[in-house]
Amino acid sequence: MTTPDIGQRTLGTASPLAVSTLGLGCMGMSEFYGTPDEQGGTDTIHRALDLGVTFLDTADMYGPFTNEQLVGRAIKDRRDEVQLATKFGNERLPDGTRVGVNGSPGYVRSACDASLQRLGVDHIDLYYQHRVDKSVPIEETVGAMKELVEVGKVRHLGLSEASAANIRKAHSVHPITALQTEYSLFTRDLEDEILPVLRELGIGLVPYSPLGRGLLTGAISSDSGADGERDFRRSQYFPRFQGEALDANLVLVDKVREIAAAKDCTPGQLALAWVLAQGEDVVPIPGTKRVKYLEENVGAVAVRLDADDLAALEQAVPRDAVAGDRYGDMSHIDA
Repeated sequence: MTTPDIGQRTLGTASPLAVSTLGLGCMGMSEFYGTPDEQGGTDTIHRALDLGVTFLDTADMYGPFTNEQLVGRAIKDRRDEVQLATKFGNERLPDGTRVGVNGSPGYVRSACDASLQRLGVDHIDLYYQHRVDKSVPIEETVGAMKELVEVGKVRHLGLSEASAANIRKAHSVHPITALQTEYSLFTRDLEDEILPVLRELGIGLVPYSPLGRGLLTGAISSDSGADGERDFRRSQYFPRFQGEALDANLVLVDKVREIAAAKDCTPGQLALAWVLAQGEDVVPIPGTKRVKYLEENVGAVAVRLDADDLAALEQAVPRDAVAGDRYGDMSHIDA
């Protein structure tokens, strides 16, 4: 297929990091979204690099631990092409047991060393605190992260799902390059407080789940589209995939599908194009473990949305029209 020139965008101003305009979320290659597929994931990463998608996102908790190993093996001979992002803070045991959120300085240092070993690299380009530990002042956590920059183990710092207040506190300790949080046509609450703070401080935005965990691709129906019991999206943890909420959300997806047909693109490409249109400081990281979906996502870069297109999408998917919370338990989100 003919693919567009991906190009680059820059995350952050005080500690800028140039990355590909579109990134690749690697989580689903190892856990949560159906059966893990190491070979499919490896092939997808290699194809991503060939297409210019060089901003790769993983975390120590994915697997747990196995996703970092997969990514590390996949980029072993191409490390200099990659902007590599990983995260710490959601502590898990090797058997998958969740311990909790850990932002203690000692844990920051040990988690980074473990990630470097699993990834097989000497530095991490962007190191995120995956979730804010509400029992540890964020200044202490970021202080330990700053030390990692000073010794060369990490190049840039990021936060994930942090509140506006904690973003300010963290940025006062060391420049924050990017905030990773959920953002899509289906999830727009960050526009109230968080996005203005990011723009004020010069911090980039890295939206995860920019396709609404697959809902916005149009491939999920009320009785199919997720990988049975093995797909975490079908659990009560994701209310938007349950019963009447799912039915209501699929009505919205149908409207997106109609606009996409008029634009001669897929619903997923249209949804990604909407995210990309929110600013040059926005770099979404749609996840997939299949080359064909990667290639479809890359096609979104060529979809141009004018003011009429954006207005049509606003009307089709009003900001508060989506049914169900994004998580069944929102207690781990910093607010």
